[in-house]
Amino acid sequence: QVQLVESGGGLVQPGGSLRLSCAASGSIFSINVMGWYRQAPGKQRELVASITSGGSTDYADSVKGRFTISRDNAKKMVVLQMNSLKPEDTAVYYCNAHIRPRSDFFVNDYWGQGTQVTVSS
Repeated sequence: QVQLVESGGGLVQPGGSLRLSCAASGSIFSINVMGWYRQAPGKQRELVASITSGGSTDYADSVKGRFTISRDNAKKMVVLQMNSLKPEDTAVYYCNAHIRPRSDFFVNDYWGQGTQVTVSS
């Protein structure tokens, strides 16, 4: 069974930094795009950043220049480094990956359990 397990998150003051990690486990044939989404109270889930298996990245305008996404294909991990955090970055952050399991011919969409990030003084 394929799973995404997140770590990191927590409470940080404005201007601070946090690092989120997500590791995929299970019987995996391949992983395509990996990314991070977030959902603040009363708002829709939005894409924060994504990265392809080849290393191409995409960022939401609101985080460009502050957040950096990276991945380790061998370890099946994706990391989101968040710097210069603002109160408006407060949300539950979800790891997402497009994974083809060994037991399937198709790529499926997988989500982590979510981790809370709170930016407050």
